[in-house]
Amino acid sequence: MSAFSDHLENKVLDHLFGATTYTPPATLYFALFKTAPTDSGGTEVTIGSGAYARAAVANNATNFLSASAGAKKNAIAIVFPEATTAWGAVVGVGIFDAATGGNLLMQTSIPPRDVQVGDAPRFAVNGLTITLA
Repeated sequence: MSAFSDHLENKVLDHLFGATTYTPPATLYFALFKTAPTDSGGTEVTIGSGAYARAAVANNATNFLSASAGAKKNAIAIVFPEATTAWGAVVGVGIFDAATGGNLLMQTSIPPRDVQVGDAPRFAVNGLTITLA
């Protein structure tokens, strides 16, 4: 199950109850976590280490089709750079509003994967399901 971050929960509540309008980011940045993520984050693979960078995806209805049955899936592959040094085990993914730093929007655990030199982690089309409980 995916979860909104504390940051996004507050933005959605303010939007829903008329305090402020929330405008979603034009680009979403997918991050890999080495520890199980929580609403406030986790331990991300170090940006720049071994060529690691967040995977940028334009936030639109082509790349993320309409939600169905409380779930949303990626309509394109989400691809990370090829590792030039081992990144180690990754166990979670986070969605941010910036390539570095920024605000965590959502997070979820994923099956553990050990990323070694030459690996280019990816989520195939429909390979990442985002659900809300």
